[in-house]
Amino acid sequence: MASNLSGEQILSALEQLSPAELEGLVPQIIALGASRRAPHLSPEESKLLARIDKCTPDDLKTRLSELEARRDDALLTGAEAAELLTLSNRVEKLHAERMAALADLAKLRGVTLPALMDQLGIRFPDNA
Repeated sequence: MASNLSGEQILSALEQLSPAELEGLVPQIIALGASRRAPHLSPEESKLLARIDKCTPDDLKTRLSELEARRDDALLTGAEAAELLTLSNRVEKLHAERMAALADLAKLRGVTLPALMDQLGIRFPDNA
């Protein structure tokens, strides 16, 4: 069992590995150290954080900006106006899903939504 081995014994065993085997272990050793230093998240917290981290795709943001610029310049066609409405609704839905996940995580952790957003470093344009 590894807990019965001394650091010297572990190092000696590592010296017996090929360079490729040793390189394969390095990321695992780093991950093990990080997991022992970092707080562990519950599966529910992990799921919520994944939903919170889900951002608006860049291509969607780009197209939305293009259409908004055309609207502002009064150049929007009927089809583009419909597309702008559809894309705006998608962005609002993504934002609402993210906010719901933030609210759920705040409740789970017993903190206010603004406090959680501060902890996570989340700023939205309208409250940055």
